[in-house]
Amino acid sequence: MTRTTDSTTSIDTTAWRQRYADAMMRSFAPPLTMLERGEGCWVQDVDGKRYLDFLAGIAVNALGYAHPVWVEAISRQAATLAHVSNYFTTPQQLGLAERLLQISGAGDAGRVIFGNSGAEANEAALKLALLHRHATGKARILALNAGFHGRTTGTMALTGKPAQREPFGELIQGIDHLDSTLEALEAGFGDDVAALILEPIKGEAGVRPLPEGYLRRARELATEHGALLIVDEIQTGIGRTGAWFGFQHDGIVPDAITVAKGLGGGVPIGALIAFESAADLLQAGMHGSTFGGNPLATGTALAVLAEIERSGLIANAAARGQQLIERIAGIGSPLVEEVRGRGLLLGIALTAPIATELRATAQHLGLIVNAANESTIRIAPPLIVGDAEIDEFIALFTDALEAHA
Repeated sequence: MTRTTDSTTSIDTTAWRQRYADAMMRSFAPPLTMLERGEGCWVQDVDGKRYLDFLAGIAVNALGYAHPVWVEAISRQAATLAHVSNYFTTPQQLGLAERLLQISGAGDAGRVIFGNSGAEANEAALKLALLHRHATGKARILALNAGFHGRTTGTMALTGKPAQREPFGELIQGIDHLDSTLEALEAGFGDDVAALILEPIKGEAGVRPLPEGYLRRARELATEHGALLIVDEIQTGIGRTGAWFGFQHDGIVPDAITVAKGLGGGVPIGALIAFESAADLLQAGMHGSTFGGNPLATGTALAVLAEIERSGLIANAAARGQQLIERIAGIGSPLVEEVRGRGLLLGIALTAPIATELRATAQHLGLIVNAANESTIRIAPPLIVGDAEIDEFIALFTDALEAHA
């Protein structure tokens, strides 16, 4: 990214922070800075400072910033149709639904419904679980401790973080949370289970993959007990782990998956993809969204998927992820315990609870990463990341670690 200052709008930091505090609800922490523009894997703030972004909008900006394919797709679609009501369809909506069915493996036996976010997609998935529970009389829906599925009422009920649920009281009865072990899975499953909803890698818990064999055993148990297996691919989907979807590494077929984040490359969009008989659970009037599946979002998402395929970005995610694991280990810092995850969704486990301070130091040096918790730095760079960006990341992250050694 070429630094430009002539068009940069310098805004007094104290002033905009006060404006934010006055205008915005207090459900978010104060912003780290005010960003103005981006290109490739780099962003720039209103003071002209550049940052290497190894978070990509929390795994959203799959093609980085201002990618010409993405910009052209939005511009082209905005010049024809940006939105139509759900009384109609568009070539973009149908095309994206068919493409998602293809890459997910759902094929002709699957169906798609669109929303605006991962939380909306997971709300639709929860409705599948509740419909199946009502139809079968099975009382329980299972999710995982420390899992994260969104902040709507329904998705908070699924989220395995009590601190996020407790301010609102009991949200939905009959949802049980299991530890992410094979032993807990075996003990928790039974004929009273209607559905199991899980993430292949728990990103908000510190980028923690499920144990080896967990997804395969979950599929076996769900089939044995007549339960739905619903896989939340909001953070792991759209090529991020080195496959179109995280579940594909395990060779299973779920009953439904949810996608969002990287699908639109920055345009808000989410989707529920249901397989086989699960695709028939939602009937007319049971779910919908005014903006879900509009041509601007679906047309852009089609372009994102095409560019990921054309440029080999799924293979790049797999290769760059392994490269990053090896390069981070090669730093040799006593503060780095291990690197977890897959592809370009990685968690750097620390030997001391300094993730928040380390994140702040990295930002000061010009590197954006995330403290998933006090002992884990999460990185999720754009899928376009290459050697130059990885070299710069290692240099900046090494400096940040040395500042805390």
